Amino acid sequence: MLSWALTFLVFALVAGILGFTGVAGTATHIAYVLFVVFLVLCLLSFITGRGVPPSV
Repeated sequence: MLSWALTFLVFALVAGILGFTGVAGTATHIAYVLFVVFLVLCLLSFITGRGVPPSV
C-alpha cells in the first residue's frame, strides 16, 4: 500500500510540474488517503502483535 501511495505522489509531482493542477490535486489526495490507511494498518498490526510468523 505504501508503494501505491508513493506512486501516486510521484504522479502528482510530475503532473504538477507539467501544469495539470486538477490531476495533481486528485493524485495528491489519493496518495494522502493511501498513506493514512497504511499508517492505520501498520499501527494496528503493531498493537495487536500480528505479524509474520517466525520461520522454523
